[in-house]
Amino acid sequence: MRKLFTVSLSLLTTVTVTGCGATVESDPPAAENSARSGVTLENCGRDVTYDKLPERVVTNDVGITELMFALGLEDRMAGFAMADDKGDVSDLPYKDAYDKVKWLSKDRLTKENVLDARADLVFAGWNYGFSEDTGLTPDALEELGIPSYLLTESCRNGRSDTSRGIMPPLDALYTDLANLGRLFGVEERAEKLIADYRQQVAVVRAKAPQGEDRPTVFLYDSGETQPFTSGRYAGPEQIISEAGGVNVMHDVEDSWTTVGWETVVQRDPETIVVCDYGDVSAERKRDFLLSYAPLRNVSAVKNRRIFTLDYADLVESPRNPSAVAALGAYLRKVAGGR
Repeated sequence: MRKLFTVSLSLLTTVTVTGCGATVESDPPAAENSARSGVTLENCGRDVTYDKLPERVVTNDVGITELMFALGLEDRMAGFAMADDKGDVSDLPYKDAYDKVKWLSKDRLTKENVLDARADLVFAGWNYGFSEDTGLTPDALEELGIPSYLLTESCRNGRSDTSRGIMPPLDALYTDLANLGRLFGVEERAEKLIADYRQQVAVVRAKAPQGEDRPTVFLYDSGETQPFTSGRYAGPEQIISEAGGVNVMHDVEDSWTTVGWETVVQRDPETIVVCDYGDVSAERKRDFLLSYAPLRNVSAVKNRRIFTLDYADLVESPRNPSAVAALGAYLRKVAGGR
């Protein structure tokens, strides 16, 4: 979908990062790292066969890049494309991995980036690097003899030419981790990550408000004339639901998409989650929401219940479980303060 940065650790020891929901393990045994050939994966509803173990992977955007890092696969990467709005990474997990892998572009990937990096696999997604408008698509790469893997969150679902999403967002995360584990021969590491993430989410779910106590939530990404938000198939949908809330745009069968302010007003969310990224700061977005006249009677605005999460918390990434935990703590306060 868009931009931002974060998360890593030295891979020399087994470390659990409580704050970001990432577990990075020591290098796998030789048997787990053995070369693969002819691996067939189901990706976006079709079977794709990869003839060899990729050694020069190129990724687009923060969440996709960090999926590789979470699996300890930075040595298999030739570079990544990502916006230049990451800030200071000195205290962030995955810092060592980011330092090791080449930063190819501060915008989205191009064919030139891919060819210059001598990529043997491109891991990206629709609106996460792949676009007919730019000419960088899986089909275009196939013509160049370069295989690709599509981020499952971005899979097109056929409801329109561009609508995306074929499964619940956290299932998309687990699917990609499992597929990457098979492709790169690190199944055990992938299984441990998935189990850890499921457990983190389960802990939050057990404490979450239930039934009518669940607060309604609107995800505000950007836009003043019309808001850009999350439908049923983008990360915020399940982050909100597992945290104990109800996404007011749950009926929108798309991932990241545009709606009208009149719909937001009509659905009267009790909480607004702001996506923090890009040139417009979270503080400025908050100020806009609180001062925008059509929203003055919306419960979240009247009660100033506006919570911020980073972009990389909300797109498919290893940080989704920690986002569930952070939002869950906030929504419990909302439910208790009614």
